[in-house]
Amino acid sequence: MTKENRPKARVAKGFRDIAAEEIRGTRQMLATIQRVYEAYGFEPVEQPFIEYTDALGKFLPDQDRPNAGVFSFQDDDDQWLSLRYDLTAPLARYVAENSQKLPTPYRSYRQGWVFRNEKPGPGRFRQFMQFDADTVGSASPVADAEVCMMAADTMEALGLQRGQYVMKFNSRKLLDGFTETFAIGEEVKLTWLRALDKLDRLGKEGVALLLGEGRKDESGDFTKGAGLNAKQIEASLAFATATALDPAFVSGSKNGEDGLRDLEAMQALFAAAGYGADRIRYDSSVVRGLEYYTGPVFECELLMETKDEDGRTVRFGSVGGGGRYDDLVARFTGQQVPATGFSIGVSRLYSALKLVGKAQESATLAPVVVLVMDKDRQGDYWRMVQALRAGGVRAEMYAGTAGMKAQMKYADKRGAPLVVIQGGDEKAKGEVQVKDLRLGSELASNIASREEYASQRLAQFSVPEADLVAAVKKALAQ
Repeated sequence: MTKENRPKARVAKGFRDIAAEEIRGTRQMLATIQRVYEAYGFEPVEQPFIEYTDALGKFLPDQDRPNAGVFSFQDDDDQWLSLRYDLTAPLARYVAENSQKLPTPYRSYRQGWVFRNEKPGPGRFRQFMQFDADTVGSASPVADAEVCMMAADTMEALGLQRGQYVMKFNSRKLLDGFTETFAIGEEVKLTWLRALDKLDRLGKEGVALLLGEGRKDESGDFTKGAGLNAKQIEASLAFATATALDPAFVSGSKNGEDGLRDLEAMQALFAAAGYGADRIRYDSSVVRGLEYYTGPVFECELLMETKDEDGRTVRFGSVGGGGRYDDLVARFTGQQVPATGFSIGVSRLYSALKLVGKAQESATLAPVVVLVMDKDRQGDYWRMVQALRAGGVRAEMYAGTAGMKAQMKYADKRGAPLVVIQGGDEKAKGEVQVKDLRLGSELASNIASREEYASQRLAQFSVPEADLVAAVKKALAQ
């Protein structure tokens, strides 16, 4: 190819490459989450990355724009297909398609990549992983409460302490009941919900402006408000900052009173099961999924603060959320099927755990590298590698064509703890040299001159070839 025709090596916008350390750490985190979900009796299931577009529905769980944010294409018979944007819509299709074979309620968990065709930003990617758990077929608040308790148990299984996280819950019915009680019209309801959702970021004064005529931000941009009167604004702020359920906020609204009873039933179960407000608590500012959820909604928030790489204070915020979505399966069956679930943002949670030192470190060592000193004796080196692997040691033979210096650089870049060396002299004696790269690096830091360095074979020892596996295992253990 000519230089002008060469493609530029670049990752697609909104996507990212993932290195070994994060992959292994994430796998261990997912294994812990899986153990908790399995302990609760949830079963694994998987759906494909691609669904027929009409099966995914008209909305995203956290968007109010119909048909937005989806990667779509047509197949050979002109059917529209889309990459899944979450794990819940494919589950609804699966349940509708297999309802006769599945138990009711159907309790399952799944993990996988999802795709959003949205504008990327800092920490916001077009491909990311979710880990979901759902109960389909139960209208009982017990199912909602169980999801919250399972999420709280998951955070502690991952090493977080009480006070470092909290599961917050609310109800869309309660929110709807408030708007009915205080005569907040449908035309401004969306603006009202969005304003409440900004309470943590803008405080009461900022939200009050958004509930009224509007707010101008620091850049000078103006956001039109909901246009509520003073009484409605005062009541909205009281509702959004309430720390306990109050029937007065939904008085006279059947929808609101139904939501109140659901949350009271959940609270009773939390108390009976020993989950205090330090783990799970009511929070009226939890909104979530404006066109998606139909009942209780919940969000897992990390409360601890830490410093990022630039020394700035970071508050992690939400790492997962969910709620009741009783209308999703009905799109296929025409009959309402109650469902509730919780979704963890895998990458966000892993990043948070890593920053606070709670990410589970991988126990996988880089491989021991057997150097190739004589290309005519590659069979000998391969037998060493096989013996090490048979002994439970992760090992590889250098597969390149470079000399010893480049091979040592390769082993160093691989993070190899040891290298095995056997030249002609060692072969004649029936010996091998084992060099500890970690210890050698430590010893080298105390050497003052190049001559002193050259005169020493740092952290290197000779053993009979027959004792290679035992010597390597001993060195690794040390």
